[in-house]
Amino acid sequence: MKEPVALRGRAEAEAARLPPLLARAEHLAGTVLLGDHGRRRAGLGDDFWQYRPVQPGDPLRSIDWRRSARGDDRFVRQREWQIAQSVMLWVDQSASMRFTSDKGLPDKGERARLIALATAILLVRGGERVGLTGTLLPPRRGNNQVLRLAEFFTRDSGEDYGVPEHRAMIPNARALFVSDFLGNVDQLKLALTKAADRGVRGVLFQVLDPSEEAFPFQGRTIFESMGGGLRHETLKAGDLRDRYRARLAERKEELSQLCLRSGWQFQTHHTDASAQSALLWIYRALDRGTG
Repeated sequence: MKEPVALRGRAEAEAARLPPLLARAEHLAGTVLLGDHGRRRAGLGDDFWQYRPVQPGDPLRSIDWRRSARGDDRFVRQREWQIAQSVMLWVDQSASMRFTSDKGLPDKGERARLIALATAILLVRGGERVGLTGTLLPPRRGNNQVLRLAEFFTRDSGEDYGVPEHRAMIPNARALFVSDFLGNVDQLKLALTKAADRGVRGVLFQVLDPSEEAFPFQGRTIFESMGGGLRHETLKAGDLRDRYRARLAERKEELSQLCLRSGWQFQTHHTDASAQSALLWIYRALDRGTG
């Protein structure tokens, strides 16, 4: 009898987290004024985009004779591309993402979930299909899909560091991976290799606590991973600062080069910075990847 009671307690605790997360994401998405989601690409659709001069190879039926009659040049009327894009999300929910150096700051996982869900809301409003990498939640449209994503994002993993899901990559889709990317990068390399093979382009968005960038530690310090799997004690933490910063810079450069080779984009965000600016950067980066 204890097990069902405990399960119900955990379920209620998770459910209690859902409305605040969804409300914050809705509010954040509402602060980014993007208007209609114009992909600004010529293609199949009903909405007028622009006129352009006739080019060699254009069929005569594509010429807009009414616009062309205004002068000596001939113009083609282009319509905006309106085929829905599939966007796959992976948000690191491992123990390392639960770190924060200050009670006044959100932990990395909270910021990652907020930004990812707000991105999903914007994309769904624009008519795109959004889901998770892997097979748990394939990309779909609609507000119900946002609710499913919000529910999934309330779950935590017991692993020290997250491993990107790379199964069932949809060919020519877009993807957003959000993590601190401080664990082993081999699985990330595998995921981006598979993504590139399938024509998937996207964004690696690294979320760090400010202390992980500055390394403000001095004297005797015990460093322990959030999952308890790693532990290191030192009497002179300040002596490690330069080496730590160099290693972090190397990791960022490795991630940046990995993205460059895969056709992805990379950005680092700190939890003391604006979530709104992060959301806007991600949205524009995903939109640039659709050209």
